[in-house]
Parts: sequence; structure tokens; C-alpha cells
Amino acid sequence: MPSEETNLIEIHSYPTPNGVKIMILLEELQVPWRHVDVNIRLGEQFTANYIALSPNNKIPAMLDPNGPGGQPLALMESNAILWYLAEKHGAFLPQDAAARYDCLQWMLFQSSHVGPMIGQANHFNNHSDVQYGRDRYNHEVTRLYRVIDTRLASNEWMAGGSYGLADIALHPWCRNRQHVQIDESSHPHFMRWFDAVDARPAVERANAQAKEIRARMDRASDRGEKIDLYNTRDNLERLSRAVSAS
Repeated sequence: MPSEETNLIEIHSYPTPNGVKIMILLEELQVPWRHVDVNIRLGEQFTANYIALSPNNKIPAMLDPNGPGGQPLALMESNAILWYLAEKHGAFLPQDAAARYDCLQWMLFQSSHVGPMIGQANHFNNHSDVQYGRDRYNHEVTRLYRVIDTRLASNEWMAGGSYGLADIALHPWCRNRQHVQIDESSHPHFMRWFDAVDARPAVERANAQAKEIRARMDRASDRGEKIDLYNTRDNLERLSRAVSAS
């Protein structure tokens, strides 16, 4: 009989916002799980084993040994993982059809706008001296915070009338907002929401675990040969080699 350890949901990841939001949902669901470190700073996302889980070689990826029909299921894309886990466990996803689509649109808002734009702002603010790039993405991120604040002016939560997947998807991305110097006093609805999510016990547990995981993986990075995450040509070549060798 398989051991309890082999039946755990595995999150293959690094504690970026997209990794942390999966951890938050699992803690909210109180589902046993384990973290499998994928140190992107060392290029571990380009191993054949990881690409088998995540063909796009991005983190996170999930492996559920008890997926549909009792068969193992691997998934990439963090919001697809959130949707799958919420449906499987019947929680944090509205049952009403209109409310479900409302939830879906705000999850897509996070994956299509908030994540990519914050990522670009972080890149240009910390790894480039191109002022045009800094202005372009900082202004866009500031606009997105205004969208969120406006939404929350008339809604307690992002979607569906209750705390759920849209809140979980967005919250980790909004944690480190000092790089665009958001004026918190002019975003009162956002701040009310952020503090409410931040105070949830499951969110606190996930953030504490993420801090421990990050420290562990940073120590490993210090002992290894780092890759340039922002060198997209190198990323392409690493993926091509991994795929050719598999």
C-alpha cells in the first residue's frame, strides 16, 4: 500500500508570488502537501524531470498522485492549479455560475496583467537603467492598483461576494509594492482588503513557510553556480538542450 508521504500533493516551486498563492490555498484547504524545491536561480527548472511536469519550464507545477479517476495529474500555470484544487475540494470557488465567471475574470486579470506588469516593473527598476521601461511599467502597475482599489470600493472581496480564489491569486503579488511607491492613503479599499487577507491564519502560515523555504533555497544558491534568469537567449538554449536530451 502506498505510504501517506507518496500520496501527498507535491508543489514543485520556488516561493515567488505564484508559488506562494498555491501554498495559501493548500493551507486554507488544510490538505496535506509537500514542497519540492525547484531552485530557479540554479537553473533547476530546465531539468528533464521538471519539464515533464511543466513544459513551459516556469514555476510552480503541481503533481497530484490522486487526480481524476485516481490517476496522477500534473499541472502547470498557477491559476489552473488553484482552480483545480478548489474544484476538487469544493471550496473557495462560487457555486453560482455568474459568480464563478466573476471569479474567473479577476483570476485572469491577475495572470494577464498584475503578474506580468509587476514582474516587468521589478526588472526595469532593479536590472536596467532604461528610464522609459521604468516609467512604462511603474505607471501601468500604479494603474492596476487603482483598478483593484476601485473594485474593492464596492465589494468586500475581489469576486463572488466572499473570500476566494481571486483574493488568493492577487494577494501575494501585492505584498511587495514599495518598488512602485504606492500611496497607501489614497488606496484605502485596497489596504482594507490586503490587511484582511494578510491576517488570515492560513495566509500567515503560508508566508512563514515561504520565508523558511526561500532562506533554504538561497543558501543552496550561494553554494551553486547561478544562472542569469533575465537572459532570455540563455533560457531558450537551456530549454532546447533539455528537450533534446529527453
